[in-house]
Amino acid sequence: MQRFLILNHISRQYVTFTKVYDEQRKLHGRTRKAVTETIRICKDMNVLKEYLEEREKEVENIMLAMYDEKEILLEYIESERYDTEKEMAVQLLKEGVPVEQIARCSSVLSIDEIRMLQKELLQNA
Repeated sequence: MQRFLILNHISRQYVTFTKVYDEQRKLHGRTRKAVTETIRICKDMNVLKEYLEEREKEVENIMLAMYDEKEILLEYIESERYDTEKEMAVQLLKEGVPVEQIARCSSVLSIDEIRMLQKELLQNA
């Protein structure tokens, strides 16, 4: 029973920590400042205080690394989406589909980008 109470207390503190981080992220974005402010506020509130005092740099580095990995993945996905839509636009242009129609269907390419692709196709023809 004692162990359950301890785990429950730690879990509640972790939930508070994540709520503070969400608030700081809204204020400062996904930045080092958001992370350091979260740690400072939680220590002031006595939330995970001992753990944060012992491992502050480690927690900061882990939180920033998780953000970096997520950002890299999102950038990769966006790049893949862009390349895929670009290839599709080229194929549609070759089939004679109007630029405006392609632009309406694209979530990534602007009408100007599609016109540039059309211009390149005409020059290479």
